Amino acid sequence: MRSSPSLLRQIREDRLPTIWCTGCGNGAVMSAFVRAVDEAGSDWNKICTVSGIGCSGRIGGYLRTDSIHVTHGRALPVALGAKLVRPDLTVVTFMGDGDAYSIGGNHLLHASRRNDGVKAIVINNMTFGMTGGQPSPTTPLSLLDPSAASLHEPRMLDGPVMSAVMGAAYVARWPASDFMQLKDSMKKALGTRGFCLVEALSQCPVHFGRRMAGEPRELVKWIKDATISIDEAAARGTTGGKMLVGEFSAPGEGVNASVLGLVRRRET
Repeated sequence: MRSSPSLLRQIREDRLPTIWCTGCGNGAVMSAFVRAVDEAGSDWNKICTVSGIGCSGRIGGYLRTDSIHVTHGRALPVALGAKLVRPDLTVVTFMGDGDAYSIGGNHLLHASRRNDGVKAIVINNMTFGMTGGQPSPTTPLSLLDPSAASLHEPRMLDGPVMSAVMGAAYVARWPASDFMQLKDSMKKALGTRGFCLVEALSQCPVHFGRRMAGEPRELVKWIKDATISIDEAAARGTTGGKMLVGEFSAPGEGVNASVLGLVRRRET
């Protein structure tokens, strides 16, 4: 898919190439966002991006927007402050799974509960990619390494389910490779009043990939195989231990009833 000159103008080309490793999904997520803003007709001069620490936190620096780079886990409260001071702005946060669900997990709960107008884009690569590949709250149990030793078997934290249940206006999750679905969800989030969370399941070929011994394209396939659509899981009555993808809550409809039914079964 070729980018138009108008879209390329929204990227700070003087800061290219990016720091991202070959095969990383961050570039696809950034591209999906740029296209979503363009299709939504949003004013780039009215967009403020807030990013935390981590590979995904660099996205704000590559976009031609006013941006704030903050400490680990604090993107959401800073974004909320910006939105309260300038309610006319579209405030978007870019966070990784560690940033949003680990040290920033409490902020996510309350941002979802308050349902203010911040838009959160979480790039979930299931590892702490910038600090050596330690397990994150979303690392699959089967892939935990000895540094995650525990007295019990920890459950994977499901950020979209948590955000939807806490009252977020719109929540969706897609693999980063499902470009059109991801872009359309970002577009929908930009046009929705209230707090919105769009999660992209992204491949990390260097750190997460070493657990899989796979190349980027194999990791993309692994993510596809490890996910199941909400509709399909509801029809089967089980997730089969896979991660749900799709829309978890929608404006005016609340949490998808199928999601609630599947979560109540407490499947892992």
